[in-house]
Amino acid sequence: MNERPIVVSGEDWGRHPSSTQHLIGRLGKTRDILWINSMGLRRPKLNKADLRRIVQKLLGSSSVAADKPIEHALPKPHIFEPRTLPLPGNPIARWYNRRILSAQIRKACHAHNIRKPILWISLPVAVDLIGQLDEFVVVYYCGDDFGGLAGVDHAPVIKLEQELVAKADLILAASDNLAMKFPAEKTRVLAHGVDFELFSNAAPRADDLPEGKPIAGFYGSISDWVDVTLLSALARARPDWNFCLVGDIRTDVTLLAACDNVHFLGPKPHHELPGYVQHWEVAMLPFHDNAQIRACNPLKLREYLASGTAVVSTNFPALTPYKDLLTVANTLDEFSQALDASRGHNTDKQSAQKARVSTESWDARCQDAIEWISQCKN
Repeated sequence: MNERPIVVSGEDWGRHPSSTQHLIGRLGKTRDILWINSMGLRRPKLNKADLRRIVQKLLGSSSVAADKPIEHALPKPHIFEPRTLPLPGNPIARWYNRRILSAQIRKACHAHNIRKPILWISLPVAVDLIGQLDEFVVVYYCGDDFGGLAGVDHAPVIKLEQELVAKADLILAASDNLAMKFPAEKTRVLAHGVDFELFSNAAPRADDLPEGKPIAGFYGSISDWVDVTLLSALARARPDWNFCLVGDIRTDVTLLAACDNVHFLGPKPHHELPGYVQHWEVAMLPFHDNAQIRACNPLKLREYLASGTAVVSTNFPALTPYKDLLTVANTLDEFSQALDASRGHNTDKQSAQKARVSTESWDARCQDAIEWISQCKN
């Protein structure tokens, strides 16, 4: 390890394949990484899941396996599980983060021989770590619009983000829409990448895919931003198709569950996803039109394209560079027509999709990030 180390404050390592984890996993090939698990973006509620989460955070434990890589071929970082209160913006929690938690992280840095690190912050609640770790440079990596992101205490987190923006040396925004919120002189757009080889190389068909009908599929968190009403109407209108949803269910799917041709396949490891998407006739992005989606740059968009599968999506800004490669559909009739049109998705169209994203690898994104970071001290 001969490159400058990085201390990262992000979500819990291994919980889901975020862009931060894709980037940091690759940067960890040549440098030491200390990954600080999530410090919480909202106040907990009085339910069993949140109470369990509070206990885990207070005890410094996690239900996510610390050795679970975001991709099976990437090295894992050193994982630091913070003992913290998930109270974003609370004065006591902030004092604790500056004094007690920072001291714990400094001790972990010393144990792993990490000196003068790049401090990479993906969640604004970690702003109080700035200046506590003798960091070389502070990077704010913004992958989401925290003002519109579901499951976030918006007001205190936005205030923390404003502090972070003022203190950061470099801001990396995952989309043009996100970048527009920040000072232009220190903001760069770092669009999401793709593991092109993983998704473009032929993978065997997943065993749990249904047989007998063409498949329209989606993978990712099945959350409030997914248009369940549109999907359920589509499933009822097209009984000649199967609809497969791969991922955790985090919203009400009663309408979908009532459809015999809708199949919930559960979450899958990232490296197994090509065995699903490559064997669908259509890969879907059926999103609501809201602030979160207008600011997003979903990882699965480039992964879908790299797979060569026909892509149908509701409209949002991040589609713009790829609209000639996919079908935009915002209504039931448009989605239904797109299913029929997918029958004409030939090898020429597949090749065009793959060619467009073949140069948009995560490794290339990492090179851009490191170049911009190095310029901060020039």
